[in-house]
Amino acid sequence: MNCNFSRQSKGGARIPRMFAALLLCCPFSTMTWAQVQAEAQVQKVKSPSTPALITPPAGHSAFLVGNAIGTQGYICLPTSPGASTASWTVKGARPEATLFLSFFGQDFQIITHFLSPVTNPNEAAPNPLPFGSATWQSSLDSSKVWAQVFNSTSIPAGFDPSCPNSGSIACLLLQSIGSEVGPTGGTILSKTSFIQRLNTNGGSAPSEGCFTSADVGNQRLVPYTADYFFYRRDK
Repeated sequence: MNCNFSRQSKGGARIPRMFAALLLCCPFSTMTWAQVQAEAQVQKVKSPSTPALITPPAGHSAFLVGNAIGTQGYICLPTSPGASTASWTVKGARPEATLFLSFFGQDFQIITHFLSPVTNPNEAAPNPLPFGSATWQSSLDSSKVWAQVFNSTSIPAGFDPSCPNSGSIACLLLQSIGSEVGPTGGTILSKTSFIQRLNTNGGSAPSEGCFTSADVGNQRLVPYTADYFFYRRDK
């Protein structure tokens, strides 16, 4: 069998020839994490066209993209201290998602997205650190990156072709506030500098269940999908 060719994933990522050959020609039981990790690190990804508000600074290029399926968490809190009214907020709420790449019609898990404490902050980290921050962890080598919204900016869904689905959660640019290599030295995500959340669909706050102080403490998990683009500094 001739396995020397490449394909495109649904998220726009170019699949390297060697990775395609591994997937087609080798039994999955014979593939090692080292092989998968090596191929993931050389994956070619084109940086998407996005509005300036959510575009990383010059000198950073996309190196990985994952198609996410998950839930956006919401907590009902008072609109102000002592207020009798309340509203949904994501502050302190738990995001959960699994990120996939599609190879020849088969989805493969590459990253998990959740909330966790920052254990290795960088110079961009807030002080004091929050009790938990948005986290992405590689399914291939367990490396991590923590990030927060960059300059508190976002664009509403439906505003731009990169964020086309009106009524969905906003599209964002997030900056790394910490990272960690995997337990065996893996670095797939540890060199991440910025993350874009694009092509969001769903995930907006519920329309009921949080109006008065009697509703405070209610929680909801709202399904959503999105594309996450990971950037690192150019060499």
